[in-house]
Amino acid sequence: MSLFDENKSRAEAAYEQLITRPNAVSSTYNGIYDRYINPVLTAAHAPLIWRYDFNPDTNPYFMERLGVNAVLNSGAIYLDGQYHLVARVEGNDRKSFFAVADSDSPVDGFRFRDYPVRLPDTEPEETNVYDMRLTQHEDGWIYGVFCSESKDKSSNDLSAAVAQAGIVRTKDLENWERLPNLKSKSPQQRNVVLHPEFVDGKYAFYTRPQDDFIQTGSGGGVCFGLCENIENPVICTEETVISPRQYHTITEVKNGAGAVPIKTPKGWIHIAHGVRNTAAGLRYVIYVFATDLKDPSKLIASPSGLFIAPHKGERLGDVSNVVFTNGAIVRENGDVYIYYASSDTRVHVASTTIDKLMDYTFNTPSDPLRSVDCVKQRCAMIENNMKFIK
Repeated sequence: MSLFDENKSRAEAAYEQLITRPNAVSSTYNGIYDRYINPVLTAAHAPLIWRYDFNPDTNPYFMERLGVNAVLNSGAIYLDGQYHLVARVEGNDRKSFFAVADSDSPVDGFRFRDYPVRLPDTEPEETNVYDMRLTQHEDGWIYGVFCSESKDKSSNDLSAAVAQAGIVRTKDLENWERLPNLKSKSPQQRNVVLHPEFVDGKYAFYTRPQDDFIQTGSGGGVCFGLCENIENPVICTEETVISPRQYHTITEVKNGAGAVPIKTPKGWIHIAHGVRNTAAGLRYVIYVFATDLKDPSKLIASPSGLFIAPHKGERLGDVSNVVFTNGAIVRENGDVYIYYASSDTRVHVASTTIDKLMDYTFNTPSDPLRSVDCVKQRCAMIENNMKFIK
């Protein structure tokens, strides 16, 4: 056997072992959701044909030519009897692209399609794309809303960038139509999500206005705005803050919409992300809030604190101490699968149910915002618990 064949066989065996590895629920328990032990997508899940030259004449050592650094922030949808993740794949060159991974199972067996998503090249200044949210809209289309990044030519800082909300739509996750980028009064937009239903006959967006690529500046939090025409997407109303940033909370630095909101009998449940600063840098966590069924711009529940935080090995990676979600799948039986990335490196899954999500969202007390009041809140629960301890 040649060195090429030997190395190729070794890589293929390791790949198949990874793809077919069964997943299992972690022993970690909080009653709200179950975490799974293994990530569902990693850089190693990228097909070998994406990374290696299979021609022995031009690649005698079966050497990786186009490496993949990370697979992260994934949109999610259940379609035609399968679970589909539209993941952000970051090459060793730092450029991100989208790729669809499919599985018959919500927790393992995800396999990427042969080719990444080939977006129509309609934005000549665009350098990078990432973090697609998938909305199955009542108009019959599946929309993907993502970050479209370009160089900020008004700045001498080589790192200065401009973020806009790119929009595509599809019926099959294979053929994608590019629409114009979303326009609003804000100079920058990231973490934009399209609501799955019309509101007052209009398309509704959850936005996060910000003054700068990294810093939100005057941006007040997760906002809500309406758009008359998705083919000419302009926010035609004021962007109303529905989940605000607040001092000394998990949303102090910034926050943003995550997965498409989940419709429940009690309200729309949003699974979002919040960011605070620490001595070790920015810490991203996932949190939950709810808005009114008839008026999605109206906040009706805000359980205290974080929902998912980086856990054990999830804390290590390219950008450590981060969890981030932009995809969840809800099944007809009420099962919910939340796909979240850890440390900008890999994609995990946590499972729960609509009933559990509603219980958590509407029965968990809100943050009283002062330490002394937090102690009173906790002591009240302890005092009540004492009645049940024999």
